[in-house]
Parts: sequence; structure tokens; C-alpha cells
Amino acid sequence: MLKPLHDYVILKKEQAEKQTASGIILTNPKEQASNQATVVAVGPKCDDHLKEGMTVIFKEYSGTKFKDEETEYMILEEEDILAIVE
Repeated sequence: MLKPLHDYVILKKEQAEKQTASGIILTNPKEQASNQATVVAVGPKCDDHLKEGMTVIFKEYSGTKFKDEETEYMILEEEDILAIVE
């Protein structure tokens, strides 16, 4: 598992839906540019208000993307997080 340094945060990107609400299975779902993700790990210099498991909204085009098998992650600075989804 990765552990972020300083004020960095690791986020797990939300996956694009592969099935419509009516049950139609999509063979090639569009990759929607979503800036919503789940916090996976928080660096030691981040404020206490960010916790693992929270859903957050972050700045578009921020951070570095990386992939582990089928899961897409991002690592970005705490200041790039705009809001916590409650």
C-alpha cells in the first residue's frame, strides 16, 4: 500500500457506470471526467478534517494519476481538494 508524504492525499477515482439505470449493459462506457473520489490515504502534514473513506471533490486537472490493475488512483496536494461530500 502507498503512504503519501507531507501534505499529499491519495484518492481512488470513481468508476464509470457499465450499466444504465434501465439495465442496459454498455459494452464501451464513456470515460466520464469525474472530479469526485474517495480518500484512500492522507499524508502526515494534512489537516485532521480529511479521513480515509471520505468522498471529496478535487480541482480538475490536478494531481498525478496512476493505475493498479483495474483501479485508478490519484495523488494530489491537500489544497487541491475543494469539498467533502456528506
